[in-house]
Amino acid sequence: MQNSDGLYELNPAVDDVPEGLHLVAGLTGFADAGSAVTQLSEYLVTRVDHRELATFDADILLDYRARRPTVYFDQDHLADYRPPKLALYLATDEIGQPFLFLTGFEPDFQWERFSAAVLQLITRYKVKTTTWVHAIPMPVPHTRPIGVTVSGNRTELIDAMSVWKPRTQVPANALHLVEYRLQQQSHPIAGFVLLIPHYLADTEFPDAAVKALETISAATGLIFPTDSLREDGRDFLSKIDSQVEINPELARLVGSLEERHDSYMEGNPLRSPLTDIDGELPSADEIAAELESFLAARHRGIRKLPATTAKTTSRFLVSVRSAGG
Repeated sequence: MQNSDGLYELNPAVDDVPEGLHLVAGLTGFADAGSAVTQLSEYLVTRVDHRELATFDADILLDYRARRPTVYFDQDHLADYRPPKLALYLATDEIGQPFLFLTGFEPDFQWERFSAAVLQLITRYKVKTTTWVHAIPMPVPHTRPIGVTVSGNRTELIDAMSVWKPRTQVPANALHLVEYRLQQQSHPIAGFVLLIPHYLADTEFPDAAVKALETISAATGLIFPTDSLREDGRDFLSKIDSQVEINPELARLVGSLEERHDSYMEGNPLRSPLTDIDGELPSADEIAAELESFLAARHRGIRKLPATTAKTTSRFLVSVRSAGG
């Protein structure tokens, strides 16, 4: 059955959706530092029971020439085609608690209609709370816990978890608009921005996925298995630390970030770790420029990091990858 706006189609085989579930969302195509959202989506789709509830129309929402789908060529013929997908699933966590999960590509077009369609689904299923996750690069060390900035109207989560509360402008994604519209309706909404070490932003950082799952659990009470991700994270960090030990330049970079972090976390676990050695926060323009640089590199398909530390961190990534990271 297609909805009135024609943006999504409901699966008629799934008609037993309980009311009052939590909605969890993460869309790829934005910054996705550390591949946090990509890993989160893959992990949930492969690790939890789920059924497709609604599928959005990619032909309406996606710019295929900007994000080309994959075809598989087998010697002399096309063997498979994998179309991009954006869908809402009915899923269950580790202990059988049902929830809704919105995942797939971020729409390129018609954000207002997409936002209205998501709100329509939230109303249809009487969703209890909405939680979404994305990740951006920040000047923080990998040797400290990943911090988050929390937005929305769930003050208990903001007060307990948000380490950085800036007044700034950053590039938006489609779920920002969904959050904004939900706030206008006083629907309980929390957006988690993971603050990923900028020198690891272009890697697949397992701890980013772990942190994403932890924030979702904190917001919803859902339980997810993370043992394999944590093991991958330990292996990943071990390789990074090995490279830092043998490279004085990298050691100075990480040490400087640790000093800033620890100085401003001392005595206040939620104080910002983003200040420099003189206690100054990056300006809104500096943060926006860093994020814009990262997004521009990803848009051009260039595997590089922000220019501010490009020389040092590019050596770092090369050394990590050569070690199997």
